[in-house]
Amino acid sequence: MIIKNGLIATASDIFKGDIKISNGIVTEISENINCSENNGNDEIEEIIDATNLIVAPGGIDVHTHLNLDVEIAVAVDDFYTGTVAAACGGTTSIVDHIAFGPKNCSLDYMVNKYHGYADGMAVIDYGFHGVIQHVDDDVLKKMETLIGDGITSYKFYMTYDYYLNDEEISKVLKRAGELNLICTVHPENHGLVSFARNQFINSDDVKVQNHGKSRPLNCEAEAINRVLMMANTLNNAPIYIVHLSNGKGLEIINLAKEKGQKNIFTETCPQYLFLDESLYEQETMEALKYTMSPPLRDKENNDLLWKGIINNQIDVIATDHCPFNLNKEKLRGKDDFSKCPNGAPGVETRIPLLFSEGVSKKRISLNKFVDITSTTPAKIFGMYPKKGTIAVGSDADIILIDPNKKVTIKKEILHENVDYTPYENFEVSGYPVVTISRGEVIVKDGDFIGKKGRGQFIKREISKEIF
Repeated sequence: MIIKNGLIATASDIFKGDIKISNGIVTEISENINCSENNGNDEIEEIIDATNLIVAPGGIDVHTHLNLDVEIAVAVDDFYTGTVAAACGGTTSIVDHIAFGPKNCSLDYMVNKYHGYADGMAVIDYGFHGVIQHVDDDVLKKMETLIGDGITSYKFYMTYDYYLNDEEISKVLKRAGELNLICTVHPENHGLVSFARNQFINSDDVKVQNHGKSRPLNCEAEAINRVLMMANTLNNAPIYIVHLSNGKGLEIINLAKEKGQKNIFTETCPQYLFLDESLYEQETMEALKYTMSPPLRDKENNDLLWKGIINNQIDVIATDHCPFNLNKEKLRGKDDFSKCPNGAPGVETRIPLLFSEGVSKKRISLNKFVDITSTTPAKIFGMYPKKGTIAVGSDADIILIDPNKKVTIKKEILHENVDYTPYENFEVSGYPVVTISRGEVIVKDGDFIGKKGRGQFIKREISKEIF
């Protein structure tokens, strides 16, 4: 395959040129590749004219929840429907946050289960973050063992049923630091969340509109401060804050960096950039759409996160894609928000939203867009330069974006297997029109044309860009 005449964008460069792909790998990048010349046994099977299109590395979403079982409900996107949606939105790789397993299960129990979910289903390449739900000698030992299986990052929670206490977190951070692994953390103060929720429950004031109030901003900010202090105490153990929702948390992160703490990485998500807490004031069925944790904050915090992106204080934009049907699973919370499964869809709309609101509206550069949606996630999580860039020797995971294509986002045009989108009627300027995964066109003009199960497991390495 040869992609011709496109505006090629990486995290560092923008230039007009052509790209040659052989056996799923980028083999040549130059100003003008002669399509009539075959080198060796290479036979040109397809020429894509990318005139007036932007040619960028495929998006990498390092925070999805496919097949997620939260006991009261199961996420409605599996590794087939979820990765089809991702591909149609310009994402060519995901790293999924796997679910909790049975009490006291081994560290590899859910990793093995997720291989069963994804094998033969995924249409793009995928990896897994391990999940730590309890700490003992076997768990700490297997953190090293699973490196050889391509698991080089772990998630732990500071709230929910299997949250870790401070001593357990300290053990995990110390071990991760010794092994050069990344710990990703859901930071909310469990005691404060429980107290706030129980106040509403005990007063029988459990309307959906109170969901956001039940998880105050300080719950998140305090947990961020605490886990950063622990990581700093433990020789700057690497820590990755997931789904940052507010400016106070960002201020705490920035202060830690200013004081010299290393190995801090920060992620936010489109919902915390484009949606705000006023949506909880709507009638119940509308407000149910936004039951997620952390909850939406006010517009001032939207702006503070945008400033964090512009000022290079936020490293990654992922989605926390966690879809439950509004008219089924989320209905559990119609009369009691505490019974509603938390989460929202977004894996398909991330790239269009960020291109439109970021690049088209000149909030961020095209290079920055590539960096936060593809390159830096690949670097942090041990996939670069195989993934996350367009370079000779890299996987040919490439998207073509039409910067002039205007689309009104509606549920009916999306491929996510869920009955709503939080971004209904959002108008975007710029949209992916071709998605190429390892040299194969799998999406063209919004239609998925790839094969079920073609995705491969990404055996991630310890990040050479960090350690």
